[in-house]
Amino acid sequence: MNGSSTPVPLTGRRVALEPLTAEHVEGLRAVVADGDLHRTWYTHVPAPDEVAAEVERRLALQAAGRMAPWAVRRLDTGAVCGTTTYMNLDPDNRRLEIGSTFLAPSAQGTGVNAEAKLLLLTRAFEDLGCIAVELRTHWHNHQSRAAIARLGAKQDGVLRNHQLWRDGSYRDTVVFSIVESEWPAVRSGLRARLERG
Repeated sequence: MNGSSTPVPLTGRRVALEPLTAEHVEGLRAVVADGDLHRTWYTHVPAPDEVAAEVERRLALQAAGRMAPWAVRRLDTGAVCGTTTYMNLDPDNRRLEIGSTFLAPSAQGTGVNAEAKLLLLTRAFEDLGCIAVELRTHWHNHQSRAAIARLGAKQDGVLRNHQLWRDGSYRDTVVFSIVESEWPAVRSGLRARLERG
């Protein structure tokens, strides 16, 4: 998994994943303001005035070898529409997590997420040699749970009272994964979804 903390440019037909830089801050401010995405209580989406600090945090984790962050850009409009990362990198066990993802509501349901995940999973399994890729979400984020299941990931379980949330509640974290032997079927399913529209 050498290079797992280095985000390389990844491009499909709908979306380009660009290594995250400070130049993406203004575009990401517009993303989190789209539909007040940052007000969703069960996510950690920064408010517009917190975006620069969040980008700096992700870049610091990248410099420490702990994260590979990307900005997500729609190819039909040219606009930045979100961000995603490889995180919880575990090279000894050839595992990583795709997470810290948020997309503007205007990009949801457009195939952007499916293609971004296809690009990230292809790199993880085919370039980096991962044997498993995790995806995690808040128990109450039903939209995210459904989207992860549609990718072809299987639910491993729920980590109850996993994190203390900013409002004082506890986050139950739903853990999904795709393992190496499942990757060919997941890849075929994602390609078929993207071909349909």
